[in-house]
Formats: sequence, C-alpha cells, structure tokens
Amino acid sequence: MAKDSLTDDRNTLEVETVVLVAEDGTPIGTADKALVHDLDTPLHLAFSCHVFDEHGRILVTRRALIKKAWPGVWTNSFCGHPAPGETLADAALRRASHELGIGLTELTLVLPDFRYRAVDASGIVENEICPVFTAVTYSTVEPRADEVMEWRWVTRDDLVMAVRTTPWAFSPWLTLQLPLLFPHD
Repeated sequence: MAKDSLTDDRNTLEVETVVLVAEDGTPIGTADKALVHDLDTPLHLAFSCHVFDEHGRILVTRRALIKKAWPGVWTNSFCGHPAPGETLADAALRRASHELGIGLTELTLVLPDFRYRAVDASGIVENEICPVFTAVTYSTVEPRADEVMEWRWVTRDDLVMAVRTTPWAFSPWLTLQLPLLFPHD
C-alpha cells in the first residue's frame, strides 16, 4: 500500500509546537503551531521582543507576505512561541537568531502579564499570553525572507507617532504594547 507523501514529508520535518495555557497561564497541553492558528485559536503562550541598537533606535519589521496571520503588516522587532520546557528568554534568543540573524544583550522582561486576542482581516485569530521583552543588539540585521520583508531602525518618537496616526498599518499587539512601554508619549 502506498503511503501518503504529504504525511511522510510532514513527519520528516520538525514540527513547531506551541504551549496551550489555561486562563491563569498554567500549561494544559501542546499543539502544532501550523494547525493552532485558525478561526478559533486556543489560548497559548508566546512572547514579543523590542530590539534597540546602540543609538537607542527601535527595530521594526514588516511581516513577510507568506505569514498566515497579519501578512505584510509592520510590527515590533520579532515574536515567537516557546517550545515545551523552553524558557521565554531562551525562546527569545533562539528566535532573534533564527528570524533576524542577530544576537541579543540586555534581554529584559518588561511586560510580564501582557496578553491579547485579535482577529486579522482573513479571520485568523491570535489569542496569546504574550510577555514582552526589550533587548539590545550590536549585530547586523540579516532577516529571513520567509519571516521579514522589510525592516527599519526608528526613533521611539517616530514609532509612537506612526502607530498613533496609522494604527491600521501595524500589528494589533504592537499598538497595544507601545503605550505600555512608553506611557508618557
């Protein structure tokens, strides 16, 4: 009997797993990341990171057009999901290298209780407990084309103004995080 080649190919690839959580943040299981983000996404654990350079500018990225949720939208430096048993800090270091080709220093958890639920134009739901980090890099940004289509270093004031005047051009998590990161702007 012939095997399903799609199934065989999927089994040979590494499956990225997300940690499903209860309302209080307690892990309750895992799910395949490729399958969990849909029209009824369960609550799961993620993180966001805002990366600064030596001049104090913030790295913003534009999500690749092939991304399932919010393709082509400007957002924070990078986001991701910790693997089961992986700390949020280790996941952030892993994703910075994977997505942007950068190393991080001064990784600091700044919004440990951030969470949000948002629906993109196609109906895909993000439903995350999503602690937020800041970090510094001295590396040259070399993003993966399947993750990032554009990137820029911007001043805090320019980013705050852009999000304030054109919130529709940015990810919902960035528009929610920015006032918490810079409450007096």
